[in-house]
Amino acid sequence: MVAPHSPSFKSDPPAVAEAKQQVRARCLAALKAHDPALDAQLCQRLTHTLLALPAASIGCVWPLPDEADLRPLCHALHAAGRIVALPETPVRGHPLTFRVWQPDCTMVPGRFGTQVPDGPALVPQVLLVPLVGFDRAGNRLGYGGGYYDRTLAAHPHITAIGYALSVQEVDHIPTGPYDRPLSCLVTEKERLDFG
Repeated sequence: MVAPHSPSFKSDPPAVAEAKQQVRARCLAALKAHDPALDAQLCQRLTHTLLALPAASIGCVWPLPDEADLRPLCHALHAAGRIVALPETPVRGHPLTFRVWQPDCTMVPGRFGTQVPDGPALVPQVLLVPLVGFDRAGNRLGYGGGYYDRTLAAHPHITAIGYALSVQEVDHIPTGPYDRPLSCLVTEKERLDFG
């Protein structure tokens, strides 16, 4: 889902915001309780999907507690000759900055408990988009900060691929007027292409 990055950006109507909060709480509980063995399966499917693309640079994600651990994916992409970039979270209301990661690079503390490479900035050609929950219509529920929405709005040429564990699927994600569905999402079980 992509929210426009402009001064006139408005939040969801109260009923939609409340419905999102309820779904977010359920999905976060499922993510927290997930079997860590699923992370390796997700990394394998993502590696296969990403290496099939001609992109030289890929924006990945360093895990926060309870999230799927994509560090093996970062190593596999680097070993295959791809440039891996990880996000640096700016102040709210701005798109993410991506910094080049290599296995031996220095990681520095970022906002919200994140780790950021101490490397040059880069706009990746493909971007993995984390999410809290998803549905079969391609709707994505994020953490609520809008960072990926703003990043994708600022860089519409980036190929965005959502990723999640299957335990994060719900029947319906509430959407607001600024939400846009993903075109592709990968879980440990399958790749889903939407429209």
